[in-house]
Amino acid sequence: MSTAAIQPRPAVNPWVIAGTVMLATFMEVLDTSVANVALPHIAGSLSASIDESTWVLTSYLVSNAIILPMGAWFSMLIGRKRFYMICVALFTLSSLACGVAPSLFMLILFRVLQGVGGGALQPISQAILMENFPREKQGMAAAVYGMGVLVAPIIGPTLGGWITDNFSWRWIFLINIPVGLLSLTLTSVLIFDPPYLKRRSLRDGLRIDYAGLGLLTLGLGALEIVLDEGERNDWFSSNLIVGFAVVSAVCLISVVFWELHHPHPVIELRMLKDRNLAVATLSMFLLGITLYSSTVLLPLFLQTLMGYTATLAGLAVSPGGIATLVAMPLVGTLLKKYEPRWLVLFGVTFCCLGLIRMSNFTLDIDFATSVRARVTQSLGFAFLFVPINTAVFAFIPKERMNYATGLLNLARNIGGSSGIAAATTLVARRAQYHQSVLIAHLTPLDATYQAALQTASQTLVVRGASAADAATQAQALLYGQVQRQAGMLAFADAFRVFAILFTVVIPLMFLMKKIGPRRGPAVIE
Repeated sequence: MSTAAIQPRPAVNPWVIAGTVMLATFMEVLDTSVANVALPHIAGSLSASIDESTWVLTSYLVSNAIILPMGAWFSMLIGRKRFYMICVALFTLSSLACGVAPSLFMLILFRVLQGVGGGALQPISQAILMENFPREKQGMAAAVYGMGVLVAPIIGPTLGGWITDNFSWRWIFLINIPVGLLSLTLTSVLIFDPPYLKRRSLRDGLRIDYAGLGLLTLGLGALEIVLDEGERNDWFSSNLIVGFAVVSAVCLISVVFWELHHPHPVIELRMLKDRNLAVATLSMFLLGITLYSSTVLLPLFLQTLMGYTATLAGLAVSPGGIATLVAMPLVGTLLKKYEPRWLVLFGVTFCCLGLIRMSNFTLDIDFATSVRARVTQSLGFAFLFVPINTAVFAFIPKERMNYATGLLNLARNIGGSSGIAAATTLVARRAQYHQSVLIAHLTPLDATYQAALQTASQTLVVRGASAADAATQAQALLYGQVQRQAGMLAFADAFRVFAILFTVVIPLMFLMKKIGPRRGPAVIE
């Protein structure tokens, strides 16, 4: 290794470094959800259908997932700072290209490039943060990172809807340009590769893991397509979904065996031998499921059943992001006094309490009720992300942090895709079930139904409808009410299922190695 590859590290305030690396990372995470509410506008502008425009989301998630765990390998090959700046530059340029794309095909192509550039930003930013803060302050470093990756998906739909309504959908991509340029400038001046981060070139004997790259790319790409397109294609009733599922399973199983035996693996799965990292990876997967599924379910419920506009639904969700922002620094402080696992248990309790409150929603709830439930859940998220990361990085050597952050972020993102797929499928299937149960009562033999039908008919006649039209319209009104009630019960079921699923994190915490409060170097108790 050339000594010229190691840059001297000047004394830089760690909070300045935190602000620098979180600039681009926040925008990258934001882009996973900011385009959601703009799809109808994109489809209309580019002469495409809504179904076709969903590839704007899918293409980004697929390329993002593929590159996410490879950051450590590329950092070792070309240097972390150089690789990080390449990623920021690619993300910024592809954002510009997305903003001026003349067709849907070109937009999807540029979104793939944007996902490639943005995928490695999350784990690299987290690794830089954790190594620049001393052990006793790593809770605060995790809090800063958590503010970005937890808050950005929450405010993404609200920001995207506001920009689209007041300007143009193209500006949801163009706003990344000044942020990217500022990030590049600050990174070039403030960020340096530490001495222990050793680069290895191909001339030093580093071999490119072509098989691992290929298997990982195909496996994760196929998995994301299955998760994102499964519900639209009725899952395994579609030959397309079955084919991608088989490819994903074969490739991902193969890559595990391959990477465990390769001398220079593109993804370091052997690190999962560390008990804390293995438990944290599974916990992050469950956290991703719960975070992203609820972020999709609550606005969908408010818009489809309560009649909220996209902006109003976003305003109901956004206070949760504010609650997370406020609580994160508090959690970082509490880690100096309490063991991380107890804070996680507190967070799981609050998160599940928020989901249970959502499962008790009715069609008569007011705006404040939905806000309170979301705030309760979001407070729980704040007490989860930071302690889990702190418990992991207490035992991970600094030179291995790139690999650990790649695994954790990959688990959270795959959990997010899985959660969104599970949420949409669960609501659709449970709505069908509840509708079939409720509609069984809409018979001439049901006295309650007949009374409601007669009341609705009389009301319509009073408003000027003929007797025949009033009878038909009354039946349509009652059937519409049945559909709404079935939808309400389906959403309640989904919220309840995710609350129960998330409790799995509780026993997982007792599998972790104990660490004391973070007042100094990590000590196993």
